[in-house]
Amino acid sequence: MKCPYCSHNETKVLDSRESENNVRRRRECLKCSKRFTTYEKVEIDLIVIKKDGNKEPFDREKVLKGMLKACEKRPLSQDQINQSIDKVELELKSLKTNEVKSHTIGEKVMKYLKKLDKVAYIRFASVYKEFEDVDSFEKEIVVLQKRR
Repeated sequence: MKCPYCSHNETKVLDSRESENNVRRRRECLKCSKRFTTYEKVEIDLIVIKKDGNKEPFDREKVLKGMLKACEKRPLSQDQINQSIDKVELELKSLKTNEVKSHTIGEKVMKYLKKLDKVAYIRFASVYKEFEDVDSFEKEIVVLQKRR
C-alpha cells in the first residue's frame, strides 16, 4: 500500500475492522509515520441482462443516477441514497448467480425508494414501468395507499 502523503511503498496495519460489505484498515507509513485509512471491498463481477437480451457489466453509477433523478428536490440525504444502493448491491451479490436481469435491479431499487420517499418511488416507477398516461400514475398511487 502506497502512502498518500509521501508515496512510500511500505505501511503497517494498525487496526482492521470488518463491516457488512468492506474491510476498514487503519495504516501507518513506515517512512513518514503518518496515519491513514483504507477500505477494501470484495468485487463480484455482476452481469446485467438487459430487456433486449444484451449483457453488460453492472454499473453502480447508473443506479445512482436513476435514484438521484427520482430523489431530486426531495428531503433525502446523499448518505440515505448511498446506503440504499449499498443494500441493493449487497442483495444482488448474494444471489446464486452473477447474471441478473435489469428487471430485478429495478424492483430492488423501487423497494428501497418506497421505504425512503413515496414521491421518489413514484418518479422512479413512472420511468421504470413506462407509465403511458395519468391513469397509470393513479393506479400506482392507489396501490401505494393500500399498502400503508
